Amino acid sequence: MEFGKLPDGRAVDRWTLTNSNGMEIQALTYGGIITSIRVPDRSGKLDDVVLGYDTLDSYIRNPSYFGAIVGRYANRIANARFTLDGMEYVLATNSRPNHIHGGVRGFDKQVWAAKEGDAARGASVALTYRSADGEEGYPGNVTVMVSYTLTDKNELIVEYHATTDKATPINLTQHSYFNLAGAGSRDVLDHEVTIHADRFTPSDAALIPTGDISSVEGTPFDFRKPTKIGARINDSSEQLRQASGYDHNYVIQRQGAGLVPAARVVEPTTGRVLEVSTTEPGVQFYTANTLNAVGKGGRAYRKNFAFCLETQHYPDSPNKPQFPSTILRPATEYSSMTVYAFSVTN
Repeated sequence: MEFGKLPDGRAVDRWTLTNSNGMEIQALTYGGIITSIRVPDRSGKLDDVVLGYDTLDSYIRNPSYFGAIVGRYANRIANARFTLDGMEYVLATNSRPNHIHGGVRGFDKQVWAAKEGDAARGASVALTYRSADGEEGYPGNVTVMVSYTLTDKNELIVEYHATTDKATPINLTQHSYFNLAGAGSRDVLDHEVTIHADRFTPSDAALIPTGDISSVEGTPFDFRKPTKIGARINDSSEQLRQASGYDHNYVIQRQGAGLVPAARVVEPTTGRVLEVSTTEPGVQFYTANTLNAVGKGGRAYRKNFAFCLETQHYPDSPNKPQFPSTILRPATEYSSMTVYAFSVTN
């Protein structure tokens, strides 16, 4: 179904995925944006739990990464440059002096080709995009495929694959802004969060990782037990102050490769639960610290009206050799999976 047209006349389609429980997900070919996720609460009432806009024009005029596929590199790269195999690459600078979320025209602002995905596990759409050599300063022609699959277990499975003809960093994520009470209803400070991580990567004043990997023990970043988002968000921590809240990468507890739990969020009023599992080594926990927009249905979106759990490799990894590598080389494949499982609690 056509959702709208870009200024250059290209059509943008909207795909709708449904399951046997009445859960529904809508996604655009523009940026792979998930515009809506409707899930039941403990009484069976469906509501939309992700932030977004009603029109394509709003997504174009007010870019905020709502629901988008982010790449070629999610999160920040310091000073918008890195050195790979002895050559320095200068990237687009869109968060001075740094590069963030793929640049001025990252994957979130591209039109992806779409077709029906593998229906073995549920309703599915497969999105593909070819990122040209030199796009936003990155080397290599990169072909990317991202699929969204909605299962009858109320799971959204996001799978990422990419290949390249030249060595390049790649780090993809899904940037939905969640509010389990209903998008735009109120802030998320009462949401109870568990993050399966005993370490995180502290940042400097520009939100670039210092390179250290620190324990969460005794800090406001310890979410190993269920904790309300608002419980410590206003603590005097320098890390919280410079980010105006949580905007930090957590090192997920894991032994070996594969899908492991990353986080669990409970909204006590509706009983909605979101559990996130991933093959990635990290997850960026963000509490919408600068949010100020008018979204779907004319609802005002304000500071802390959502949270993000962006599964990823660590920020600035191309400049931090001590971090897990994000370099994709020819004849190899980038492959990643994240599962967002929705349920309710009494």
